[in-house]
Amino acid sequence: MSSNPPNPNSTKDFFASPALSLSLAGIFRHGTGSGANADVEEGEEGSGGGGGVRAGSKDTVEISSENSGPARSPSDEDSDGAGDQDDDNKNKKKKRKKYHRHTAEQIREMEALFKESPHPDEKQRQELSKQLGLHPRQVKFWFQNRRTQIKAIQERHENSLLKTEMDKLRDENKALREAANKASCSNCGTATSSHDAAAVTSEEQQLRIENARLKTENEKLRAYMGKYTSGTSPTTSSCSAETDQTGKRCSLDFYSGKFGIEKSRIVEIVNQATEELRRMATVGEPLWVRSFETGREILNYDEYLKDFSVGQSTKEQTKRSSVEASRETGVVFMDPTTLIQSFMDVNQWQELFSCMISKAATIDVISSGDGASKDGIIQLMFAEMQMLTPVVATREVYFFRHCKQLSTDQWAIVDVSVDNVEKNIDESLLKCRKRPSGCIIEDKSNGHCKVIWVEHLECQKGLIHTLYRTFVQSGMAFGARHWIKTLQLQCERLVFFMATNVPTKDSTGVATLAGRKSILNLAQRMTRSFYRALGASSSHTWSKAPVKTGDDIRIASRKNLNDPGEPLGVILCAVTSVWLPVSHQVLFDFLRDETRRTEWDIMSNGGPVQTIVNLAKGQDRGNAVTIQEIKPKEDSVWILQDSCTNVYESTIVYAPVDISGMQSAITGCDSSNVSVMPSGFAILPEGIESRPLVISSRAEDKSTGGSLLTIAFQVLISESPTAKVNMESIESVNSLISCTLHNIKTGLRCEDG
Repeated sequence: MSSNPPNPNSTKDFFASPALSLSLAGIFRHGTGSGANADVEEGEEGSGGGGGVRAGSKDTVEISSENSGPARSPSDEDSDGAGDQDDDNKNKKKKRKKYHRHTAEQIREMEALFKESPHPDEKQRQELSKQLGLHPRQVKFWFQNRRTQIKAIQERHENSLLKTEMDKLRDENKALREAANKASCSNCGTATSSHDAAAVTSEEQQLRIENARLKTENEKLRAYMGKYTSGTSPTTSSCSAETDQTGKRCSLDFYSGKFGIEKSRIVEIVNQATEELRRMATVGEPLWVRSFETGREILNYDEYLKDFSVGQSTKEQTKRSSVEASRETGVVFMDPTTLIQSFMDVNQWQELFSCMISKAATIDVISSGDGASKDGIIQLMFAEMQMLTPVVATREVYFFRHCKQLSTDQWAIVDVSVDNVEKNIDESLLKCRKRPSGCIIEDKSNGHCKVIWVEHLECQKGLIHTLYRTFVQSGMAFGARHWIKTLQLQCERLVFFMATNVPTKDSTGVATLAGRKSILNLAQRMTRSFYRALGASSSHTWSKAPVKTGDDIRIASRKNLNDPGEPLGVILCAVTSVWLPVSHQVLFDFLRDETRRTEWDIMSNGGPVQTIVNLAKGQDRGNAVTIQEIKPKEDSVWILQDSCTNVYESTIVYAPVDISGMQSAITGCDSSNVSVMPSGFAILPEGIESRPLVISSRAEDKSTGGSLLTIAFQVLISESPTAKVNMESIESVNSLISCTLHNIKTGLRCEDG
């Protein structure tokens, strides 16, 4: 960070109009003309599909100059004979471009970085070029060509899928026509017999149903192809929006049945994984050792290798990967049946862990299970896990999920990755795999469950942003504690959502239960939208913005064409992550305190802030939904704010809202069409708690304290979907985020220097 922070008053005139500035809807409309697009990286993508070097760089291509001689007649050429032919060959060789061929070691290093960051920034390219002895432009062109190659492969796969679906559709149409012809007389067109007519009518009905289903799937594939060609990142496999919402088969390019694995073998694998999970969840020392400093349980990996059968290939793979293992126990406010159903339904599961899971899909159902508890169900699933910051790469995991009832009051939900599946996945997409992980659920009556969570991951080693390196390497980022605390928070929210006996002091400003549910639903939708916009999911293309202050700010843009839940048009998102020398709780309390909002929120223009609605959604008073009224000199503005906190992570999400729409929601009307554009903060504690969870002689001993703060602003820069992101818009939102950060530091007395 620069030692000369921006002047917080520098944007005073720019944000002078309270209604305009707080809505953030028309701030930058004057700057939507042609200009530098934030989504376009510098340089164009190469058109070739190989991993070679572009033939336009003077650093990689040498073109010999031609020495032109006097004009020669055909007779002269004939008389010269072989001598002239030799001269021509030499001239052709001189003209031929000489390409630089990378060594195997150089390609391996660039591939390793490509898996972590397909779009490296200038600093990363400079460092890699020095390490490999290449010119930065050579590194830049290699990455461009590699992205083009991946894109070409992806397009071929999608075209193949589309062709297969079209062939199925043609076959069904042909069968339908043949059945209709057999059922009728060639002369008069009537059925040949009542028996035949009835049979054909039934068959025709089934064929029509199947035909409609194939048409639907075909349309989904077309929609997916359209989204992909309009800007979806080609370096990651993704599901279409329709698939994510319905939970049906995902149109993944690598999917082909059960990948050649027999069902009996799958059952054997998940049963072994269930037994390993049960032992990992219940066995104490020496397998698990409790830390005296943090109180957390640490896996003794040497004991693990003794107790559990691990193949030689897995041991070799472990040497090239990092292992994260953790265990956590907690009580949640949910009955076992409902909890199990939430885990086995991909949409409910993603809803429970919306801050951690950016994408999820059920690829196939191997066994459907029995009863409401889904005993015996086996599903092949995909998940993309994220942190609430764009600077930490997501983790894509493919795994079998199995539910098994262990006793009358105990169930196991186990996840395990399988090598045979992963061999069918592009290695550039495979970053993480699950060893037997999951949870043991025990019924404690009265709607409560005891959950023992074990998370055991094997991840590729790669570059991690310095701010989050300790946190990620310690296993805290995607460990058992994160899952348990998030589950407890969401279960509490559901309890308070349905409660009719919430104390008056924790539920003010809303008179009816319908109004309370409407406001809480709107706040939950707003927070989910914030989570989706904030992470490093493959749905976004992040780029660093040029900022004079030196802040590391990332920019991404997207278009909203038909979602009524947020403004229609082009939306710009700016995010920065920083470390602050204050505790997690102090920072959270400062940002949610209405009396101190004017200290950091430059959009309030110094106007008084009053809370007119306060709805508790958890036992901690920090878990609440509020509506705050800001009264500047002119029109008042309402801010909807959703605060969530636990010992692992806290978030504060807010958005200016339409007053008439909110008044209707307070009375109990449906809030699904209320448009919100969320901005906010994500806070992580950073200190002694983030020490490694696996005993290792290589573990670093760092005990620095403080908080990791991520600030995100979203702005509607134009209501026209064809508008371009220009530099003026980028600079304005960067000024907004920089001034807000400066104000936070000033308010907490932790300014730079």
